Order: sequence, then structure tokens, then C-alpha cells
Amino acid sequence: MDISALKAKAAEIRTQLLTMIHAAKTGHTGGSLSNTDILTALYYHVMKVDPQRPKWEERDRFVASKGHSVESLWCILADLGFFPKEELATFSGFGTRLIGHPNNKVPGIEMNTGALGHGLAVSVGMALAAKRDGSPYRVFCLMGDGEQAEGSVWEAAMAGAHYKLDQLVGIIDRNRLQISGSTEEVMGLEPLEEKWRAFGWHVVSIDGNDMEALVKAFEAVPEQSGKPTLVMANTVKGKGVSFAENVPHWHHHVPNDDELALALKELAAERERWTREGQVQGQ
Repeated sequence: MDISALKAKAAEIRTQLLTMIHAAKTGHTGGSLSNTDILTALYYHVMKVDPQRPKWEERDRFVASKGHSVESLWCILADLGFFPKEELATFSGFGTRLIGHPNNKVPGIEMNTGALGHGLAVSVGMALAAKRDGSPYRVFCLMGDGEQAEGSVWEAAMAGAHYKLDQLVGIIDRNRLQISGSTEEVMGLEPLEEKWRAFGWHVVSIDGNDMEALVKAFEAVPEQSGKPTLVMANTVKGKGVSFAENVPHWHHHVPNDDELALALKELAAERERWTREGQVQGQ
């Protein structure tokens, strides 16, 4: 997809995830909205995946370490054909595969996540296996910024640098809000970029809701041979819904009927804008 198509697709995914959360009456709304652009860039432009062969050995791996923000991932996997779109209607229902965290019983999910701090360590193992096997695949691990308070993240960071895993890409959804408030009030993280550099990682800081910047950063990996890459994706929690942006309450707020209608109206206008721009560019 070109950039305009990716932006239109992100608006479509946000529409689907809000509709799904509203129907289920549960979900982590704010973080799923903030990470949608990241996942859209990865799955529709950057990563090598095949919905018909979810266990293809040379596929790129994606680990959602911030597993609670799974709604955008479910919508993308369904849209790509890893499982039927109709199954989205079962989200968080009794007996469903589509629970509130990634579930590896679903094609396209590499590991169960939810307890924060575990995803990067497993991603290090995946990347180390690729390096030792001489396999070409890359491993992308999405973490939350509140997750950076977990000690296991930093143990994994040391291991990634020690083994020179340049096929490994850590991504931090740096929206600066977590369930109990600002990350800097709950557990100060700054200077976060300098900490990752000190642990031996190549750090790239971008606007994590800027599709061009995301594609450019991900396509450049590995930018430095022998070093894992950390993409500091500075995002807006609740991105795409004007009245949800940067509002801590929307961490797991379920939109009511009026909020959903207003949000879908905004997203429809956004999708139409980028679809129209893509058509103009294609003429």
C-alpha cells in the first residue's frame, strides 16, 4: 500500500475496533487507537507474512508485548484473512478465541501476552534463533511505555545488544499515559532514549502516528549492523478520536452510543480524505 492507502486503512481499523469494543462492552480503547498506525505500517507495508501460511518459517514475527491493546491487532489479522471477519463479533464473549489479550490459538499470533515485561525477552529468543539459523526474518516487538518500569525489559535489552541482534526491532508506544495516569508521575522514565542507547541499542525517535515516518523507520532496519533497533514511537493515546485524545479515562473506556456515533463520523471523514487523496495521486 502507498502512504495514502495506509492512512485510509488505519482509519478503517480504528472504526472496526471501536465498533467491536462497543459491542463487547469491554476493551482497552486508548492504547489500541494509539498503536493502530504502527500496526498498519507493519502489516500492510513492511512485514513479510502470509495469512494462508501463518507458520511459514521465513515470516517476520510480531510480538504484542503490550497485550492488553489487542483490539487493533485482532481487526488487522481478520482484515488480512488470518481468520474470518465475522469472528470479530465474538470478541471477549464466552468461549471465544478472541479474548482481551493475544491468544496463540489464533493464526498469526506468535505468543500469548498480557503480563507486561515478557514480550521482549521472547523476541530476543526468536531473533537469536534466526541469527544462528541464518534465517532472514525480522522480529518486531511492540511495548507500552508504562511497561518500561518492568525489570525484565532491561534484562532482555542487555541480551539483545550482547548477541548483536540486528534483526530485532523493539517499538515503544510512547503515548505517555498508563492506566493510573502520566507515566512520569507513576514511574519516571526519562531520559528514556538515552537509557536504550546506553544498553547498546540503535534508537530512532519518530512521530508514531506519522505513517511516512513509521514506514521509513521500519524499512531501514537494520540501520546499524550488529545492533538491535529501538523505535521510539511518540504517539497520542486515543488517536483518531478528537474527544479521546490524551484523556487518561479512555485507557479502557467503552464508548457509549453517542460517543461511538461521533467517533465513527470523524473516522469516516478521515478515511474519505485519504482515499480521495490517493485517487488524485494515482491519476
